[in-house]
Amino acid sequence: MARIIPGIRLWAVLVVALVIGACGGDSENTSENADQENTRLKVVTTVSPITSIVENIGGPRISLEGVVPEGVNSHTFEPTPSMAKLMAGADLIIINGLFLEEPTLALAESNKKDDAVILALGDRSVTPDEWQFDFTFPESAGHPNPHLWPDPNLGLRYAELVQDRLAALDPDNAAYYAGNLEIFRGKVEKMDQAIRAAVATVPEGNRKLLTYHDSWAYFAKQYGMEVIGAVQPSNFSQPSVREVAELIDQVKELGLPAVFGSEVFSSDVLEAIASEADAQFIDDLADDDLPGKPGDPDHTYLGLMKQNLMAMIPALGGDASVVAGLDIRNVFDGASGAVYPQ
Repeated sequence: MARIIPGIRLWAVLVVALVIGACGGDSENTSENADQENTRLKVVTTVSPITSIVENIGGPRISLEGVVPEGVNSHTFEPTPSMAKLMAGADLIIINGLFLEEPTLALAESNKKDDAVILALGDRSVTPDEWQFDFTFPESAGHPNPHLWPDPNLGLRYAELVQDRLAALDPDNAAYYAGNLEIFRGKVEKMDQAIRAAVATVPEGNRKLLTYHDSWAYFAKQYGMEVIGAVQPSNFSQPSVREVAELIDQVKELGLPAVFGSEVFSSDVLEAIASEADAQFIDDLADDDLPGKPGDPDHTYLGLMKQNLMAMIPALGGDASVVAGLDIRNVFDGASGAVYPQ
């Protein structure tokens, strides 16, 4: 018979005990993580700038998922049937409103839980008297320009509304949400000051924007600029030959140094207008496509603002250096687990 050495027997018992203890610990930790995941508010958003604003307020204490892929036209985006399950599980559904995401709103309304809340940020941030109508969004159609967030002051209003709603639904974390809002407020205030300083360096006659898709109405009003036109008609088709000729004449008459395209709405027409009018064509403005990739430090709402200003201001003859040093990172450390569809 084999002889078991007492020391080895004791060592084996200790190893087994440690393994059992470790397994038990892992099981407890897994259970705790699952409990935390189950108790976090489930929040669904639409376009990525809104997702980023919500992420900055909720941080890792909410479960957050956007539905509109970055780089997709949010006006014409059609949610897939599989998104109905996502809507059905949400405690809070946050949209821009102002008629931007009508198919997504319809899906949310028909699938949400009875006690789930739909928060339309744009509808609560401006009154009908403050609605902006323009080339892509004519007043005759009855739908105002919904792109409020390029004005960071309105982006801050979005954040305040988000904080109010998160605190009401999750009072245990209300202080955390309020703290994040105040940090975010400080960042937005610095962004606002930098924009004003940068715009002031642009020659007054150059403070005019010709874009493909008019996302800049509220921004322009806030910072003393003027949107002189948008190439894309209200039905999102291509402009007529006559409309293009009129825009070329307008750019020549005003002596604009640059016209602006979009990462989402690429336009050979706008490039041709710039060429005919002897203006620079800037094709990398974005209104809902965050820079970089999810997880990158600049993949944020404020990162989007910075990227646009670094392209716009120099093209109009100004100095954007005051914008370059802004801290555009999220207000919290680490990752939140927010989902940005690509």
